[in-house]
Amino acid sequence: MFEDKTLTCKECGAEFIFTAGEQEFYASKGFENEPQRCKNCRDQRKGAKSERETFVGTCASCGQEAKVPFRPREDRPVYCSDCFAKMKED
Repeated sequence: MFEDKTLTCKECGAEFIFTAGEQEFYASKGFENEPQRCKNCRDQRKGAKSERETFVGTCASCGQEAKVPFRPREDRPVYCSDCFAKMKED
């Protein structure tokens, strides 16, 4: 039913193979468009999106340094990841 296709990456211009297995997966998920980027360019885009600015504050529970994805405010407590996880368990 599906056959391997050679596509051209719109980002870097390199050719890549859109395998029959990948096409079957896309169809099972209801995706109608073929990929437009090679795996390397897709991975680079994903990495760029996941890089968040982090801010440093002091944990209100243990007093250790806490790196958080938002700018801490004086009127709100900040928790390190360990203390935050403990709070969620309770």
